[in-house]
Amino acid sequence: MSGIEGKVVAITGAGSGIGEATALLLAERGARVVLGGRGVERLADVAARIGDAGGEAVHLRTDVTRREDLHALVALATERFGRLDVLVGNAGVGTISPLDDLRVDEWDHMVDVNVKGLLHGIGAALPVFRTQGGGHFVTTCSTAAFRIVPNMAVYAGTKVAVRAICEGLRQEAGDSLRVTTVSPGMIHTEFAEASTNRRVRAEVSEARDRVAIPPDAVARAIAYAIEQPAAVDVSEIVVRPTAQS
Repeated sequence: MSGIEGKVVAITGAGSGIGEATALLLAERGARVVLGGRGVERLADVAARIGDAGGEAVHLRTDVTRREDLHALVALATERFGRLDVLVGNAGVGTISPLDDLRVDEWDHMVDVNVKGLLHGIGAALPVFRTQGGGHFVTTCSTAAFRIVPNMAVYAGTKVAVRAICEGLRQEAGDSLRVTTVSPGMIHTEFAEASTNRRVRAEVSEARDRVAIPPDAVARAIAYAIEQPAAVDVSEIVVRPTAQS
C-alpha cells in the first residue's frame, strides 16, 4: 500500500488544471477524493472518469469565497467517507494587469479567492483535523510569492499572503497536523485567459506556450507530500519549468 491509498482527500478547484490532474492522480493511487469547484459539469466529468477507472469520487459545487461552501465540502467528506485526511486548497485566480489599469474589482476578487478562500478552507477543516487527531493541509501557492514582476503586483501580494498564512499555520499545527505549500511556476493551464488586459493575456499565453509544463507535474509534487509517513512534513515545494528564469 502507498501512503495515499485509502486517504480521504478534498480538493478545491478540482474541475480543471492542477486540481483535475491532482484528483486523477490521487484517485489512481487509491485515495477517495471529494471534488469541489464552481463548474458542476466539469466536476461531474472528473468524478465519472475516476469512477470508470475503479476509483471513488464525489463532488459538490464549491465557491471558496463562501465559507459555508467549504464547510459543506468538508461535511460531504466526513459524511460519505467517515473522515477527512487532506484538504488540497487549490482554487485560485490570477486576473493580472498593470496597477494603472485600476481594475479594482479584479483586485478584490483575487483577495477574496486566493486569501479568503484559503482561510475559509482552514476554518472548515481545522476543527475536523483537531477532533481526528490528524490531518494535512496542502495549498497551491505560486512562484509569484518569491519573485515579483510587472503586472502581477496584486496577484503576487495574495500569494505572499498565502505563503505567510500557511507558514503560520505550520508553526501552530503541533505534532499531529501537516502543512504543505506547493508553488508552481508556469504551468499549462487556463491561467492566461483570466486576464482582461489583452496585451498581458497575449504575453502570458506566449510564454506559457513556449515553456510551461503540464499540470500533472504539480500533481506529482502534491502526491509526494501526501504519501510521506505521518512524522514527515514536507513544508514547501517549488515546481517550475527548467526553462523558467
